Amino acid sequence: MQGTREEFSSRLGFLLAATGSAVGLGNVWGFPTNTASNGGAAFVAVYFLLAFGLAYPALMAELVIGRHTRANIYSALQQITPPGIGQRLAGLTGLYAILVASAVLMFYTLVAGWVIAHLLAAAFAIAGLTGPAQWFSVGSLMRDIFCAGIFSLLTIVVVSQGVHRGIERWSTRLLPALLVLSLALTAYVLFQPGAMAGLALYLVPDFSRILEPQLLVSAMGQAFFSLSLGVGTMLIYGSYLRQDENLPTIGALVTVVDALVAFLAGLLILPAMFVAQDLGISIYSGEDLIAGPDLIFQVLPTLFSSMGLAGIVVALAFFTLLAIAALTSSISMLEVPVALAVEKTPVSRSGACWLIGGVIFLGTVLLTVKFEALFGLVVTMTTEYSQPLLGIALCLFAGWVLNRNQLLKEIRSGYPDAENSLFWKIWPFYVRFVCPSLIAATFIQSVIL
Repeated sequence: MQGTREEFSSRLGFLLAATGSAVGLGNVWGFPTNTASNGGAAFVAVYFLLAFGLAYPALMAELVIGRHTRANIYSALQQITPPGIGQRLAGLTGLYAILVASAVLMFYTLVAGWVIAHLLAAAFAIAGLTGPAQWFSVGSLMRDIFCAGIFSLLTIVVVSQGVHRGIERWSTRLLPALLVLSLALTAYVLFQPGAMAGLALYLVPDFSRILEPQLLVSAMGQAFFSLSLGVGTMLIYGSYLRQDENLPTIGALVTVVDALVAFLAGLLILPAMFVAQDLGISIYSGEDLIAGPDLIFQVLPTLFSSMGLAGIVVALAFFTLLAIAALTSSISMLEVPVALAVEKTPVSRSGACWLIGGVIFLGTVLLTVKFEALFGLVVTMTTEYSQPLLGIALCLFAGWVLNRNQLLKEIRSGYPDAENSLFWKIWPFYVRFVCPSLIAATFIQSVIL
């Protein structure tokens, strides 16, 4: 089965697919408001430092395990673990990661459905169809399920086409489109009244806050979660990498591009929020800037509606941008359980996508119907608790279970002089001790705070 395993056809294809997986809705609303609430550019500086000090080593752990085993996360962790109770524990860890990725995709599909709803509302408004525009702009159970279904269908169709014809082909189209839309919207917003106040808050550092526990915890959490670490997406993508790819270089490129896209999101969102404030729209909840879904689905739509026809066009572009960001992340999440099904059962890739995607969508419908009881619980259990613990586990598997000679051999296949590099002098120790400790500290602090 491994002999026919698909691969990314180029470094660029992997880079865009992996960055697309990392660049999701959380980057758009999480990074800007985290920055504004934690010392402006001081937070940005700490974030970039920790992106390489924490997230990059953890990313390398997933990429190395993935390419070494060329398997889904369940099989990969079992392959590198000696027979016995450890191997059974490895399998359970892999299965848990698959369940977490599937649960994340359940609530992610619901949120992405809200994005699709606002996108369609803007499109119908431009077309002069006020009835459908009104229906899509007002939340309802039927609207949410319908739009989540559209997004789920898009995700299934892309993943069912395979690694090269589906994930890689669409990532190489969607991520550049996302960047172009981001730049165009940023240029437009920066010329609106009030934008400079948001830009100043974003770019002017308050270094007196740089050692505050909350700033450090927020920066570490943002750096770790923005790279989609802990649920096996990067491990799966690493398993599709060619053997001659330089892993340290390609991991660094993914980290840099993801950090830059997050920074670009801040250049758009923070000025847009203060443009809204200039128009009399409230952007604070108590002393904190409004963040998360309330920012995206309340503050900014109110801003767009106050801008007349130009606002409808801007809304269409903005929610198209969000839909692209959501789709490039969702396809990587669906690939995690699909890879297991394709490699361990006789089912075809297309069949696995429709079956697993359908089950996940049913979970999304349940979350929608029981929103108050389930949505917050699922988000907390997956992103705040499960992902950090899985991130620690993957670092330990790479650092302690996969032995040093195997690590070096895997890295040298695309980087012959790896043994003499600064990367090799630091990373094996770092992924064994420092990275798990930092993630654990972030996890403990986030629970306490």
